[in-house]
Amino acid sequence: MNDKVVITCALTGVLTDPKQHPVPVTPAEMAREARAAFDAGAAVMHVHFRQQAPGKGHLPSWDPALAATITQAIRDACPSVILNESTGTVGPDISGPIACLRAVKPEIAACNAGSLNYLKVRSDGSWAWPPHLFDNPVEKVKAYLDVMRETRTQPEFECFDVGIVRCVAMYAKNGMFSGRPKYNFVMGVESGMPADPDLLPILRKLIVVDAPWQVTAVGRGNIWPLHRRAAELGGHLRTGLEDTFYLPDGSKVGSNGTLVEMLARYAREAGRAVASPAEARSLMGLAAI
Repeated sequence: MNDKVVITCALTGVLTDPKQHPVPVTPAEMAREARAAFDAGAAVMHVHFRQQAPGKGHLPSWDPALAATITQAIRDACPSVILNESTGTVGPDISGPIACLRAVKPEIAACNAGSLNYLKVRSDGSWAWPPHLFDNPVEKVKAYLDVMRETRTQPEFECFDVGIVRCVAMYAKNGMFSGRPKYNFVMGVESGMPADPDLLPILRKLIVVDAPWQVTAVGRGNIWPLHRRAAELGGHLRTGLEDTFYLPDGSKVGSNGTLVEMLARYAREAGRAVASPAEARSLMGLAAI
């Protein structure tokens, strides 16, 4: 087991309305929140871009100029930080994320590795939102991987279900990408893998040997035992206002830094040290700066 833990902070996400929750939107807000997470131990910032017009901060943006501005603000605030860019879209048009990848050339970018029926049911049996497919067919995955190869960006394979985890090795065998894959087990989405610590030993058996992995745990109090178990089993850790607003005691947070502090504590309690950005670059095979 690696004794160093790389902590990723997902600063804002794609869906949360800043009128309801304190998620950062503007370049200055993103930089401020990144610095809070950086100071708490996060070496990697997972970044989504939001529209900047008044009242539009709940909507995604794929403006490459805005992407470059936000990522530069984060880099200025957090020297040596590692940028991890979101790419998730519904539908076949991926021109926006590709333009942002080419504009920013992040060290890491999400590569959603398979499709998922995105569902949630209320207590009365009605749908919480209209059911839809988060579509990531092989040709879409390959298109992203081709651009990531061009921009020298390391893919982080987002796996929402067990079968998707198994697909990653097939992509490698097919030659869709080269090198050691990096897995992100997304757990807690209602129609995907549950936030169950008992799943982790099974998932570890399904990945490419010695590949690094982390957990994205979505939810409230149920996610914290999963984070603790990931730390104990040698995984890397991720949290942030994209994934949760709540600490283990149920209290609500207003900053990414508070969430990262808790993950750093879990890492140390598991007998592991929090990786610095330089150590994280070495662990993930990224170029030193």
